[in-house]
Amino acid sequence: MEKDESLSEQRIKHLEFIQAIVNRLGTNSFLIKGWAITVTAAIFAFEAKDPNWRMALTTFLPVVAFWLLDSYFLRQERLFRRLYDDVRRKDSSTEPFSMDVRPYQRAVRLSAVVRSRTMVIFYGVLFVLAVVFFLVSLLHTGSAA
Repeated sequence: MEKDESLSEQRIKHLEFIQAIVNRLGTNSFLIKGWAITVTAAIFAFEAKDPNWRMALTTFLPVVAFWLLDSYFLRQERLFRRLYDDVRRKDSSTEPFSMDVRPYQRAVRLSAVVRSRTMVIFYGVLFVLAVVFFLVSLLHTGSAA
């Protein structure tokens, strides 16, 4: 009976470790979203004084970079959630304290995460704003010439 209890304690500790990783990944994702808004807004504010389509074009770089970085963290979070689901099952064959998420990588593709609803809504809005900002800068530059 003690051995079963010990395995149960091990499993609970293993689940706590995985949950801690998921929490950190979620925090990273939240911080990246904050940085994405801050950097994009800073570029918009800087360029609002003197619109220049070349500078407006640079707005796309941080939006795309943060989109990909955030997608990476979301993918990692989903991989660890799969590991968590596997470890919590009684018939789990996962080694105690294993953090290997490779078995789940085929099921959780980065390309699918990039196109996920949450990513498309959040970064799509920033991207559309960057397009509008670019077009306005282009029109302003064209009318100033």
